[in-house]
Amino acid sequence: MRMEYPAKVLLAWGEAISGHTGLRDWLLRNGYAELGIFTFALRNKPEARKWLMDNGHPQLMAVIRGIEGDRAALEWLDRHGMHVLKELALCGDGEKAAFTWLVQHGHRELAMIGVRMHRVKTDLDEDYGDIHKYPQA
Repeated sequence: MRMEYPAKVLLAWGEAISGHTGLRDWLLRNGYAELGIFTFALRNKPEARKWLMDNGHPQLMAVIRGIEGDRAALEWLDRHGMHVLKELALCGDGEKAAFTWLVQHGHRELAMIGVRMHRVKTDLDEDYGDIHKYPQA
C-alpha cells in the first residue's frame, strides 16, 4: 500500500489524529474509513486494531506497532516494500532522521502526520505512567 491520498485527505487525517472528531467522522463517512479507524487504533482501542487487520489494512497496524517500538513490524513494512510507511512509523516514534527522510523524499504531509502521531503516543505514555505512579483511591 502506498500513502497515495489527496493532500486534503492527508490534512484531514493529521487533524483527526490530533483529536478533531469532525474530520475523523468525515474520513469515516467519505471512503477513508481506514484512516478514521486508525485514530482509534493509535489510541489503543482493541476493536479498531482488529478492524484494521480484518479489513485489509495490516500496513496501518504495522505503522502503529512500529511507533510502539515493535522492530518486527518495522521489518515487515521494509520486507513488503513499504519504506515510506516504515519511515512514518519511525517518525511517529520520535526519530528525527525519519522526519528528515520523509521531507527530503517529498512526503512533507506524512512527516507532519508522524509528528502528530508521536505527540499522541507521548501523551498516552504519560497518562499510562501517571496511572501507575499514584496509588488507587
